[in-house]
Amino acid sequence: MISSALPASGDTTETAMSADESITSWALAARGGDADAVERFVSALHRDVLRYVAHLCGDPQSADDLAQDTFLRALSSLHRFEGRSSARAWLLSIARRAVIDSYRYAAARPRLHDVPDWQLTVELAQPCDLPGFDEGVALLELLAALPEERREAFVLTQMLGLPYAEAAKLSDCPVGTVRSRVARARATLMDLLAEAEAPVARAVAA
Repeated sequence: MISSALPASGDTTETAMSADESITSWALAARGGDADAVERFVSALHRDVLRYVAHLCGDPQSADDLAQDTFLRALSSLHRFEGRSSARAWLLSIARRAVIDSYRYAAARPRLHDVPDWQLTVELAQPCDLPGFDEGVALLELLAALPEERREAFVLTQMLGLPYAEAAKLSDCPVGTVRSRVARARATLMDLLAEAEAPVARAVAA
């Protein structure tokens, strides 16, 4: 699997912005036929796309296919990318459409099974720098309890590091709405985390 060249979620905003500028420059160069730029562009964003589609679709078994579909769509549409937004925001908007299209396709077909592999999803999506989340609590299970719009806002801004303005554009809503959704999602997650850790704390105390 292609590894990510993006900074970790704990890196500074300035570093993340610099990375986005580099990725956007690679996308523009790839549009011009630079094969090395294509590889750098895909490598830098592969993990983010995989995490994003895994959260949106709720089916980790489909995440790889959706990620591949996203990059196929993006590479075939690079000639239309002009750099007006960051390449990452542009690519995530394509990923979102790929997931929506998969929903439409699935709705027209009988569903044979639904056996999510939570362990795989957690390995793909769980960050290592969030206090408490590395202590046996599956982040994805907590996120699954959030309303879809709050979950998406949290994933985009807190896990993928997208600026609020770009997350708002991607979600087609005002920036203030994204901030509100993230704040509510964070509060709910902290409550759920406290509930999940309570039995462990009681057992230790006993």
